[in-house]
Amino acid sequence: MDENEIAYRIIGAGIEVHKHLGPGLLESAYHECLKKELNLQGVLFESEVPISVSYKNEVVDIAYRVDLLVENKVIIELKAVPGVDALHKAQLLTYLRLFDKKLGLLMNFNEIVLKQGICRVVNNL
Repeated sequence: MDENEIAYRIIGAGIEVHKHLGPGLLESAYHECLKKELNLQGVLFESEVPISVSYKNEVVDIAYRVDLLVENKVIIELKAVPGVDALHKAQLLTYLRLFDKKLGLLMNFNEIVLKQGICRVVNNL
């Protein structure tokens, strides 16, 4: 599967979760349910993937964690906030660069319609 096919499946899984839970819960609830839905759909992913960064010629292990890395190609950053802003998008772009991945999805479950809370972020596509 390429990144766009994976993104299509992720968005479908997110919509399924949002359909059952609706907005207003903590990010952790959506995270756990999205993991279950991706499993049900047979989509491979890793959760809470640690990010190491290089700082002054030293590696700092587990500087941060990526919410989900799907099929080793697409990073998902989950939110449950009143609104997504430029900082959230910049954060995801930084993750894409650190992991050398091309596509990320920022998914904010705190929307009446999930589609309004999904933002594609690309790195050198």
